[in-house]
Parts: sequence; C-alpha cells; structure tokens
Amino acid sequence: MNLPAPSDLTLAEKASLTSGDSTWETSAAGGRVPAAVLADGPHGIRRQDPASGDALGLRHSVPATCFPPAVTLGSSWDAELARRIGAALAAEASALDVHVVLGPGVNIKRSPLCGRNFEYFSEDPLVSGVMGAALVTGIQSLGVGACVKHFAVNNQETDRMRVSADVDERTLREIYLPAFERIVREARPYAVMTSYNKINGVYASENRWLLTELLREEWGFDGLVMSDWGAVNDRVASLAAGLDLEMPPTGTDERIVAAVRAGDLDEELVTAAAERVIQLVRRVQDVPRRDGWDVDAHHELAREAARSAAVLLKNDDGLLPLDPGAAQHVAVIGEFARTPRYQGHGSSHVVPTRLENSWDALRAAVGPATELAFAPGFTLDGKPDAALLAEAVAAARRADTALVFLGLPDQAESEGYDRTTLALPADQIEVLRAVSAVCPRVAVVLANGGVVDVASWRDAAGAILEGWLPGQAGGAALADLLLGFHSPSGRLTETIPLRLADTPAHLHFPGTDGHVVHGEGRYVGYRHYDTLDVEVAYPFGHGLSYSRFSHTDLEVTGTGDNTWTVEATVTNTGDRFAHEVVQLYIAFDEEAPSRPRHELRGFTKVGLAAGESRRVSFALTGRDLARWSPSRHCWRVDPGTFTVEIGASSRDIRLRAEAATPGDGLVDELGPMSTLGEWLDHPDGGRVLGEHLKRAGAAGLAREDSPLIGLARGIPLIKFSTFGIGLSPGTVAELVAAVRGTATH
Repeated sequence: MNLPAPSDLTLAEKASLTSGDSTWETSAAGGRVPAAVLADGPHGIRRQDPASGDALGLRHSVPATCFPPAVTLGSSWDAELARRIGAALAAEASALDVHVVLGPGVNIKRSPLCGRNFEYFSEDPLVSGVMGAALVTGIQSLGVGACVKHFAVNNQETDRMRVSADVDERTLREIYLPAFERIVREARPYAVMTSYNKINGVYASENRWLLTELLREEWGFDGLVMSDWGAVNDRVASLAAGLDLEMPPTGTDERIVAAVRAGDLDEELVTAAAERVIQLVRRVQDVPRRDGWDVDAHHELAREAARSAAVLLKNDDGLLPLDPGAAQHVAVIGEFARTPRYQGHGSSHVVPTRLENSWDALRAAVGPATELAFAPGFTLDGKPDAALLAEAVAAARRADTALVFLGLPDQAESEGYDRTTLALPADQIEVLRAVSAVCPRVAVVLANGGVVDVASWRDAAGAILEGWLPGQAGGAALADLLLGFHSPSGRLTETIPLRLADTPAHLHFPGTDGHVVHGEGRYVGYRHYDTLDVEVAYPFGHGLSYSRFSHTDLEVTGTGDNTWTVEATVTNTGDRFAHEVVQLYIAFDEEAPSRPRHELRGFTKVGLAAGESRRVSFALTGRDLARWSPSRHCWRVDPGTFTVEIGASSRDIRLRAEAATPGDGLVDELGPMSTLGEWLDHPDGGRVLGEHLKRAGAAGLAREDSPLIGLARGIPLIKFSTFGIGLSPGTVAELVAAVRGTATH
C-alpha cells in the first residue's frame, strides 16, 4: 500500500493523525491515510457493530470467542498455549475487520484487592512477561497488531485517572517494568498503551522518561504509543513526551497546530508521531482479511485453556476426581454451576459465541449409574434465602459427594473500582458449612477473578478447585477435571494469604490525597511472604495434580562469563498422564535481607505419562542475578555465591545447588561523601586511603579491631577533615582524584 510520507502532509493533517477519528478508529487525515480499527481484546474481541450506533456498549458487541482472561491463562504457566490463543484472537480480529487488539494487560498484582486483577497475569514480572510475550507473538503472527497495556504502574482502580503511584527507582526496575521490557525486546509489539495514573507525580501520557528515554531509547521500541481511553490531559505535553496517538479524539487538533506555530512544540515531534501512525497502518492494512473462523475449534481451545489453568488447591484423601461411571449420588450445589461466572466486568467484556455451564456438562458426562441432583443454594445478589439453603442441605444429606460451586458475583470485581475484602459472600459460606455438616465428602469449585479468602472455610471442604474465570467453555472444562478426564495442571501465579492484613501493600493500598506510596518496595507477593517467612494459605506456584512427581539430578554448569545452564530430571511417579510445572528460583542467603530471599527466574510445563522422565533445562545469565543500582542507574551483579532452587512452588523447593559469580567487574565511584567503610571496602580506595593513613600515623583508624571502627565506618570521608588525622579537604580531593584515575568504571 502506498501511503504518504509525513513530509507530504500539511501540519494540520499531521496533527490530525495524532488523534483518532472516532472511538475505535485512527484518523484518516482527510482521506489520505486509511484508518486502523482498534478493539478491546485481552481475552476476546469486543468489536462494536458499526451499524448499532453504540460505541461503548459493553454487552452489545459482535459475538466472539470468550477465552479465559489473563488471571486464568496465567495460571496455566503455558506460554505455547498463550501463543495459540493469541493466534486465535488474531484470526477473529481479522474476520471482524479489527487491525489492533488492545491487549494483553501485564500489570503486576500488587494487591489482591485490585478490581482489574482478572485482566493481569501474575504478582511476578517473569510470569507476566513470558505469558504476555507469547500472547503478543501469537496475535502478530497473523499480521494483526497487539497493544501492550497499561504502561505503567497501573495496579489499582481507585482514583485511577488521577492518582500518583509513588515508587522508588529500584522497585520500578525490578518489579513493575520487567514484563513490559521483555515483551518489547522479545515480541516487538506494534503498540503500547499508556496508563491513566501518574508515576511519581507525572502522568504516564506526559512522562518523557517513560515514553522516550526508557521505552524507545533504552529498550528500542519502534512502534506506536497510544493513550488509554481518556488518559490525555494535555495533548501538547503528551506529544512532547512521546505519545503518538490520543484515543478517543477530543477534537483539539488545533491546539497542536497552534503550539507549533507559537514555537511551543517542535514540528519534528508531530512529524515523528504522524509517521508512527502511518507505520502502524502500513503494518496492518495489507494483511488479507478473513471471512470467518472455526467457531468450534476456538471453543475447544478455550476449553483446553480453562482445563490447563484450574488450580487444585486441596485434595484430602484423593476426594477428586469422581468416577463418572460409579454408582453414586452427587449433589451439585451453587448457582454458579448453572449460571457461570466466566469473565470480568468492564471494557474487556466479550459476548461469547456460546456458553457452557458445569451442571449441563456434568449431566452429559456421567454414566447411568451416577445420580446427579442440583440445588442453587443461594442467589447471586448476596441476600440470604432460607428456602434455597434448606433445599441445598436436603440434597447434600442424600448425596455421597457434594460439589459446591462458590464465587464472587459479577458486581464484586470490575474495572473502575477496587474490592474492599477478600471474603466470599456470607450466604455462600453459610451454605457450604450447612452442606458439610450433613455430607462427608465436599469439594468446592471456585469462580473469581481475584484471590479470595479460603483459610476461614477450607476446613469444611475436602477438596478445593480454583477455576478462576474460565471463559465460555469453562463449564465443560471444570467437568473434565472433576470427573478425571484430565488432571489439573494449573499453578498459582499469586499468593493466597491467610488474611488481608498479611498482604504486603495492606498499609498503603489504595492511598490517600492523590498518592499511593508503594511502601513495600520490591517485596510484592511471595517476595514478601517468603523473605519474612509469613504463613500463607497457599503459596505462589502451588497446585496439586492427580499424579505425583519427583525432581532429581540437579546440575548447574557454567557456560561462560556469568552464564550457566541448569538441568534437572522430573519424573511422573504416579499412575496417569499429568503435567508438572518445574520452577527455577535464584536464592540469596543474607542475615539482613537486602533483596527478596528468592525470585523466580525460569519455569517450564512438562506433560509426562506414568513412569516417564524428562530432563529439563534452563539458561541463567547475569541479568538473572542482577539488582538495579540507583546510584549507577544500571543493573549490577555483585560477586558472591547464590543458590539455584528447583521447586514445585515457592515453598516447595525440591533441589538446591550452590554456584558463584565473579560479579560484573564494576566498582562504585568514590567521592568526598563516600563513607570510611565504603573507602576501605573499595579495591582501589582501600589501598590509596590505607597508604595515606599510614603516612599520617593514623593507620589504626582503619583496623577492624579498632574500638572506633564501628562508629567511623559510617562517617563520610570529608567529615574527618576536622579530626586532626591529615584528611583536609584538599587531601580528600587528592584521594578522590587518585582513585578515579585508577578505578575501573
């Protein structure tokens, strides 16, 4: 397609390209550039019918496959599955004349209360980055663009359009930015969407450090940066910072023109933004449109994803799976079994092509010897109903096993507001306890987009299957697992705490007076719980199976300068095919923690037949050991030992091996305000200062057995200028010059 160069456009035409033509289309620049169509689509395409006149109606979009949202897909720990779903999303986008899918969302689950957690993958940046990159790769494999969001630090819905997320540099780099960085560097998305919030006082859409210095100059992003819908507050400031496209349009193109003519905005910035819009159109417009998609195949893919992601939290005495052919009486209790909660509420709401529920799926799957009975137990509005409770108890009393479907109602979690509690509705817990009092075997099946409290009621259930929000085929997928046609293989990508008060951000979330301080720093999720050894309900990475696995023969082999290969053998020691998720952590043993005790650095999902073994391999690099140095403004690797851990969760470490790194060879720069201890510990500073103190007759000051050493080590060197030991300001300046002339930087 021949598109005009920005130099061929007038200033007004270039300005128009930096804002959309409509709610879901980019500008056509007076008919000179074809418009690109954008659509919500983290887990399904929400394409508004152009003929409906309803640009924002959340429940009136064209039907499309509702795949499990990110909370669920992330729990599969299966990047290849995410890539396949991305390709399916792209096929449907193409058939619906959508050029750019607005997703995935890869923000970190800082608090389990975030109302939009169902759209995000994990509390861990590696899981978020790997799964997000796979989804982007799948979407763009068919020529449809992906738009990664929400950049950055969008971890709450409370006051989301104004709040300033106040985060220190090291926490930004180690927790909130790595998922975006991985996706940008590895998957090269066509677009990135800015978040509504401020970051350290500057709106993301106006943050030049974020959009230009970091995203483009450091990470090499070559795509388009667009705003979230309504996130632009100052178009001129946003363009100057690196935002290319305001969505939806505000009809303020003349402000851009006026700013250029007044000398307040460089026209080259407008030209560059217009060129990126044209580049996006060039990338997506020539891709052949599809006539449709295989609706049945995509539905089955959604079913596979829901199966792969459900997490078996508890299974006492092998309560699950049920034998579908046995002579038994099973009570299916809970309205969610008949009226499934399968996706979140808000801009990502998809009208499904079809919808399955577990009650129908169970009835279709069991043999004639199994008798099923259904009782709704509760309503979805949270109001206690004595008649429904009595009906549920009567059904349970006659049953050998009760399957109790519990969860959060639709209005409990959504884009736009945060939750205030982890508790399930009280009427549901009342039903569960009443059922468990009359039935000896109770299994709970959960439906929720964010972590819920389980500790207060898990004693009433022999088994708990966390189904999350399983998408349109989730009903059948859950039946597959409950009846043992497949073994659960999901693992938690976020910790389930015992209490809300135990969560790392509890004292800071969601902030006040327009600010939310990330006071827990890098200690998000398991990094907090495991470092402080806080008891949890279920740890990060946890998930049971209908089989068992052993992990043996760990080997760590150095392969170069700060590179290693890690290998281990995983064996299915059970009696049926199942999947294990092998997790690699890097641990640091410190008496006084200066960093999280251990951090996930690799994972792989392995399907094994009974008795089968497989050798799994991971690559480690210096970046996996690095911490961000605010003083250097770069990653640093300190010399020393570390531990390689192979586990089935962050609390179930099966194998350990010690390794060592020489570090990155860099040393900190010394100055007059560097402390005596920093000088003595420095490879060049210690020598230069020691020689000077010896000449000045004050060598005893630096001796480790000196009674003053504990006090003196914390004093900046320049402060000794009045202590009469020959460290005048001039002498300190000479020492600094000597060190900077010999040190390696």
